[in-house]
Amino acid sequence: MNDDLTDLILNNTTCFKEHQKHDRPCIKKSCRHWISCGKFQNCSINAANKGPLTLQEIGDIFGVTRMRICQIEKTVIKKLSNKSIIVDTNL
Repeated sequence: MNDDLTDLILNNTTCFKEHQKHDRPCIKKSCRHWISCGKFQNCSINAANKGPLTLQEIGDIFGVTRMRICQIEKTVIKKLSNKSIIVDTNL
């Protein structure tokens, strides 16, 4: 087992918690949560934990416009509503 992974398991923590705690960006680009955004230690989980973000802020993280984020949001809401899942867009 990887020494880093063993340390995380033994200390009952996660890599994104450790990056937050030590205010250091993640360098593991192979991680599925990695994003190119130093503001959130390159971690999409840390970005999500910061609370609601504006469409512009989300667009800046992923390198697209706020309008594209809006289009994606509308598509997702439509797909979820077609699955009979209740979605409250006023959150």
